[in-house]
Amino acid sequence: MTKRNYWLVKSEPSAYSFADLMKEPNRTAYWDGVRNFQARNNLRAMKVGDGVLFYHSQSDPNAVVGIAVVAREAYPDHTAWDPKSEHPDPKSTRDRPVWFMVDIRGEAELKRPVPLAEIKATPTLKHMMLVKAGRLSVQPVTETEWKTILRMGGMEKA
Repeated sequence: MTKRNYWLVKSEPSAYSFADLMKEPNRTAYWDGVRNFQARNNLRAMKVGDGVLFYHSQSDPNAVVGIAVVAREAYPDHTAWDPKSEHPDPKSTRDRPVWFMVDIRGEAELKRPVPLAEIKATPTLKHMMLVKAGRLSVQPVTETEWKTILRMGGMEKA
């Protein structure tokens, strides 16, 4: 059995919320538009079955609001090739893609959102990348951080 990894993805709810994900067919959507190399590399490291914390940024409050799972591993982000998309990149081509995306499937809304202020105030989460390098849109999460966030969010399943 392979080890399950954990991740956090960030989205502004005005652009794409966890509720939007849960309304998708099969609660599954592609996670596109990542234009940061470190976040892209994190996407490329994701494996089917990995756990995903869904974080709302630019909200009141910023908070982890749901959990998802990686449904499809990294593949080229076609929105980079579309000049009409919100995030085109002419350096990325079909033959030489620069940017990648994954599919995620929504699993459950947390019973209680876990605000960033509580995350920062929790000693076991003081080294969490969200606390240390908050701006990164796709970040790794340790198993301890995953379980702590789920517990704080009122989820029995860890």
